[in-house]
Amino acid sequence: MIHIKSFVCNPYQENTYLLYDDTGSAAIIDPGMYGPYEEQQLSDFIRAEGLTPELLLNTHCHIDHVLGNRYCYDQYGLLPQFHEGELPLLMEVQNYAPQMGIRYDVSPIAETFLPSSGTVSLGQHGLELIFAPGHSPAHLCFYSRDANFLIGGDVLFKGSIGRTDLPGGNHQQLLDSIAYKLYLLPAETVVYPGHGPQTTIGHEKNTNPFIRG
Repeated sequence: MIHIKSFVCNPYQENTYLLYDDTGSAAIIDPGMYGPYEEQQLSDFIRAEGLTPELLLNTHCHIDHVLGNRYCYDQYGLLPQFHEGELPLLMEVQNYAPQMGIRYDVSPIAETFLPSSGTVSLGQHGLELIFAPGHSPAHLCFYSRDANFLIGGDVLFKGSIGRTDLPGGNHQQLLDSIAYKLYLLPAETVVYPGHGPQTTIGHEKNTNPFIRG
């Protein structure tokens, strides 16, 4: 069984997710921790539950989703995994973070990248990769078919969708990603977004004012 713990982080109120199974294998997704207090919250929980972080995943590389990448590397030796198409965004963070008054410890970069399809392993479980660009050029979502949940990043929110006015954004591409990728998932699939409360695919297909199923 996969358990999910969320932490609301940084000035952007970003959702950082910690996934872990009954063996203690853990994945940190979109670490947005900003400063010692938020870093301590994550590490204290990992220590208290006796977890072993094995994966560091980024759905995409906007600043609010990568602020904790360096901490996770320093603390757990994990290199972030994301699609190569997000690399230009990650490189730009170090340039504009100071202009925004945000302290940013530069993220390490792995030698390999995630593909646009396939799976990543978490203990005895697999997370399917769903390529869903639009909010960013090469955004990935992580889907557990067995546990029926989606770590959705900034693609689909409760009653809303991701912004497309940032560099690399494309509104029609985002709508297509939602319609032809996410809305094909079972209606009961729980969506854990990058900001705000969780929702379900079925709820958004029926009520989302930006795109109905």
